[in-house]
Amino acid sequence: MGSGIRAELRVDADGSCPVASTAADAGTSTFSVSRGIDPGESGTVTEEFMLDSATADDHATDEIDAVFTYGSKTVYRFSRERGRGCPCECVEQFDCPVVDVQTRDGMLYLVFHAADIGELQNIITTLRETFPQVDIRRLLRTRGEQSNHDLVFVDRGRLTERQREVLTTAHRLGYFERPKGANAGEVAEALDISRSTFTEHLAAAQTKLLDAILDE
Repeated sequence: MGSGIRAELRVDADGSCPVASTAADAGTSTFSVSRGIDPGESGTVTEEFMLDSATADDHATDEIDAVFTYGSKTVYRFSRERGRGCPCECVEQFDCPVVDVQTRDGMLYLVFHAADIGELQNIITTLRETFPQVDIRRLLRTRGEQSNHDLVFVDRGRLTERQREVLTTAHRLGYFERPKGANAGEVAEALDISRSTFTEHLAAAQTKLLDAILDE
């Protein structure tokens, strides 16, 4: 058995994802997002997603069509050009298919499998170069034939004093909760630093904790 990693990331698509934008406008979540590449290699991708919506026409647009409705749920479909730099394509350029996509509160939640920690770090770095916020929500790792869960002890000394302060303040203000108790700007203000500095400290701290948890 391999030692791959199952990762769930939360990504702020910054308005670039029609699925997340439509769900945010509707004030609801999406379910069962699916994508299919045109077999004719025309360079387009067709996507479908489901909204908890009573009326199919409520969220349909010139680009997004309602294709099926049952009960209070409606399936929508749209096509887009490949290579546009959406979060799913950023992940899949590493040959890691995204196996589950959902949206909540305008944020994308992506689940995929990476071969190892190096590949996962490259994916996260690529996403952070394009999108304003990328958070690690959950990581699972298989280790050989072991069936028991690993117990991991994290040395907080790996973090700088400033990184610990950033994590502590963000946690205290509810930055990691859904819905958020505070956004990045509010946490940065509480720390008396810029939003970009807050993001840098948070990313550095998450990377160190990721290395420790995955025993790399």
